[in-house]
Amino acid sequence: MSHRVGFLVCDQVTLLDISGPVDVLHNAEGRYESVLLSPGGGLVRSSSGIALDTTAVADAGPIDTLVIPGGEHLVRHRVDAELLDAARTLAATASRVASVCTGAFVLAELGVLDGRRATTHWRHAATLAHRYPHIDVVADALYVSDGPYLTSAGISAGIDMALALLEHDHGPDSARAVARELVVYLQRPGGQSQFSTALDTPPPRIPALRTIIDAVHADPAADHSATTLAAAVALSPRQITRLFQAELGTTPARWIERVRLDLAQQLILNGHTITAAARRSGLGSDESLRRAFARHLGLTPTDYKHRFATTRES
Repeated sequence: MSHRVGFLVCDQVTLLDISGPVDVLHNAEGRYESVLLSPGGGLVRSSSGIALDTTAVADAGPIDTLVIPGGEHLVRHRVDAELLDAARTLAATASRVASVCTGAFVLAELGVLDGRRATTHWRHAATLAHRYPHIDVVADALYVSDGPYLTSAGISAGIDMALALLEHDHGPDSARAVARELVVYLQRPGGQSQFSTALDTPPPRIPALRTIIDAVHADPAADHSATTLAAAVALSPRQITRLFQAELGTTPARWIERVRLDLAQQLILNGHTITAAARRSGLGSDESLRRAFARHLGLTPTDYKHRFATTRES
């Protein structure tokens, strides 16, 4: 008997959150049956405008694994009560519950992630952590498994999570075969930091911190030592560190390194050499750049260039 996987969807759902995991399971030699569900059944329109024909939760029958795909509206607004009730009903009997991208906000609202590790799209990780402080949000993971609950990062990371489910259920050979068929990594190297950017830091509430952040963004390669930053805003280095921890959850040095790394990534993608990217970004030497790439991205600058740089004609 195949393992039934129910995808609970609603209007404005992100299509790839569904289609990516569904295709992984579809290619697993008939071991899974995927079912599209919605609170009331019928047509549900995705954010890209494509309509999905769904079965009502009341008519779903037994579901072994529940997957909740995401959508931007799940972050902007409170989770719809009808969707929340449907998720609660299905989660109560499913042996495993998962989310893709911002679907984690539905599980968070249910309270099932409290005291657990979880992830979501890097752009919304801070919001998830702030809104639900009892969740240990892992911002740089592609997917996180904690007990019967799995959460995955932004959009295509649902494929990574589905492959992990397949490997757990049927072993690495089955997962490897499906990954080859879909021409994807079985275990994608690196985390969400490969794609995120420190330039999306929300504007701080405290004027002194805004001044520092604006100065770093304006010239990442300038001298931004603790002494220089302190003098610029008439605060002590210790006070600045406290501000960064309170508002951004990191240290000044680590945040500045991340901004410089973002610039170095962009310089590499624009065709600059590793040495030039290190110097112009403020990271300094090739070795410093290599260490920053390893620390934040889990790969080397050369690997990053080969993977993401656009091929250019000479």
